[in-house]
Amino acid sequence: MEAPLLVPPKELSREEEVESEKRKRWVGELKEEGRRLGHLAGPMVAVTLSQYLLQVISSMMVGHLGELPLSSAAIATSLSGVTGFSLLLGMASGLETLCGQAYGAKQYHKLGTHMYRAIFSLVLVCIPISLLWAYMGNVLTFIGQDPQISYEAGRYTMWTIPGLFAYATAQPLMKFLQSQSLICPMLLSSFLTLALHVPLCWYLVFKTGLGNVGAALSMSILYWLNAIILGLYIRYSESCKATRSPISKEAFRGINEFLRLALPSAVMICLEWWSFELLILLSGILPNPKLETAVLSICLNSITCLYAIPYGLGAAVSTRVSNELGAGNPRRARLSVQVTMFVALTEAIVVSVTLFALRRVVGFAYSNEKEVTDYVMEMVPLVCISVIMDSLQGVLSGVARGCGWQHIGAYVNLGAFYLFGIPVAVVLGFVLHVRGKGLWIGILCGATLQTMLLFIITGCTNWQQQAKMAKERTYEERVPLENGLN
Repeated sequence: MEAPLLVPPKELSREEEVESEKRKRWVGELKEEGRRLGHLAGPMVAVTLSQYLLQVISSMMVGHLGELPLSSAAIATSLSGVTGFSLLLGMASGLETLCGQAYGAKQYHKLGTHMYRAIFSLVLVCIPISLLWAYMGNVLTFIGQDPQISYEAGRYTMWTIPGLFAYATAQPLMKFLQSQSLICPMLLSSFLTLALHVPLCWYLVFKTGLGNVGAALSMSILYWLNAIILGLYIRYSESCKATRSPISKEAFRGINEFLRLALPSAVMICLEWWSFELLILLSGILPNPKLETAVLSICLNSITCLYAIPYGLGAAVSTRVSNELGAGNPRRARLSVQVTMFVALTEAIVVSVTLFALRRVVGFAYSNEKEVTDYVMEMVPLVCISVIMDSLQGVLSGVARGCGWQHIGAYVNLGAFYLFGIPVAVVLGFVLHVRGKGLWIGILCGATLQTMLLFIITGCTNWQQQAKMAKERTYEERVPLENGLN
């Protein structure tokens, strides 16, 4: 029997060899970028979720005290988020640009300087906010709220004031660490504070006679604990040896440079945050307001919890983009955006399909009333679309923070939500009588327009120009408000 003839492999031409090498290199870069993003995004999702659960646990504890403590705590939590925490988080997000690009450019000494500027600025902002919170009970009574609820909400907010200053300190520390991809200290600190919050909140609420203000005091204590842990890590860890720096006059002289990014960043985040709070307020003046408010609150709580995933992805891509732009690698920054968008879209589809499959049981996690659970089941398809939009815009907003064009994001959010989404919500909810579903459709329209505009802006971004602007920002600390678009 004759042996089969062996056909020699076809030799590749020089052009084919070059193309094959390019494909292998591109695939390798994709895998490496995916690994880096996973290393950042996974822990950031856990950090975000654990911080959100602090408020959830507080609400659960207070809910066992009765209707009055629960309603007053809910109002106080909502108002403190709108008037305080959202503003501080937004301002601190300016550090994602400054610290991230400085770290990528290996200007390590600037990270500590930026951090001190942010802490000082945020603490100053806390002073007028704390004065407002101190008289929150009187403010609520003045605008027509129930006197008992106003009094209890005012007490709750008063005990949250110490936590406000802790939050103003902790957020810049977290952005400082995030820009260096040092996520594990944040993760461990968040888990520790969450674990301690359960027994401490239970003790202060039920055993000391403080009632609902015990929950506020517990959060204030643990916000400070989180800030102290992070501060000690930065002070003594070898990982931060190159980036921590002593407090100097330079930190105070450059506050204007920080505010030029911090204020647009705050506006960008607050406009979106406030639009959803406005949605709940509008639901309170619909026919059957108890049902409408309850259902919309359930939907909002659900997407807020699920938003931890795209927020983690957004924080990761913000860090990667800012680092690569600071290092003068625009191609790697663009690659990071592409990989993260693919991951975000995949995650959004999986989560929304899962949520839709569970639409008949989601409502029972919050209520046993058939009217509520049936209404929630009707809302789930809209919530699924919101999940997809939130996932995409969470990443695109992270790209905006990494590049430093928060001012463009602020204009986008203003137009998308307040000039389009909310008017549509009012027309559908009140004029066409679609009720709470109409309000949600309106906000969803705003979120869809927001995502489309951010996607177009990101697609038109001139990455070479962004790298040049990052260099100017890092070395000269002065850069014109250009958008870096083609």
